[in-house]
Amino acid sequence: MKKLLVAVAAASITIGSFAAPASAGAINGNHPAVQGDVTLVAQQKQPAEKFKRRVVRLITDEKPGTIIIDTNNKFLYYVEANNRATRYGVGVGREGFGWSGVVKIGRKEEWPSWRPPAEMRRREAAKGHMLPVVQEGGIDNPLGARAMYLFKGGRDTIFRIHGTNQPWTIGLNMSSGCIRMMNKDVEHLYERADIGNKVIVIGPGNRQGKVSFEDKGIDILRTMFGG
Repeated sequence: MKKLLVAVAAASITIGSFAAPASAGAINGNHPAVQGDVTLVAQQKQPAEKFKRRVVRLITDEKPGTIIIDTNNKFLYYVEANNRATRYGVGVGREGFGWSGVVKIGRKEEWPSWRPPAEMRRREAAKGHMLPVVQEGGIDNPLGARAMYLFKGGRDTIFRIHGTNQPWTIGLNMSSGCIRMMNKDVEHLYERADIGNKVIVIGPGNRQGKVSFEDKGIDILRTMFGG
């Protein structure tokens, strides 16, 4: 089936994990109409080449299936066997919203609904930006195509690894603490990561503790033929 290409007007504001609806009047955002059949074409600068998905040589003591998020360098690593990992570019929390710690994937959802926290709605209302209580999943939803909900001690942290309808924000500090990925990348990770997988977020406060990992660069053959 041919993919439908959807042009999206430039969004002028970014509010944490919020983005202005993209072409909402022209396209129905219900997910059955977009799963696998729609490619979002943003009329914006695309992420830098280094943030494209790559298989890299990663030296680490962490077990395969572990996710390591380096918020300083804007990379997410999905650890594999034999000192290899898939590396993705990500967008992370803006100043004052960065965090660190060790969490787990507690839930996964395709084309998730977005429920901005009450504090975010109040904060943005004070600026004249009225956010919805709930926005259903779809191509105009700021959580993008997939979301993995991060839990600590069995409780939702309110932070997620999710897609975005603003791919130009990858590599930037733009969110309210969530880790955002290009939709094609979050779909790729979603299929590989399981509920219960360990997620290490390296960021402000050093609450993740000591993490041993070293990115040794692109595994060219795996990236070309097996990535």
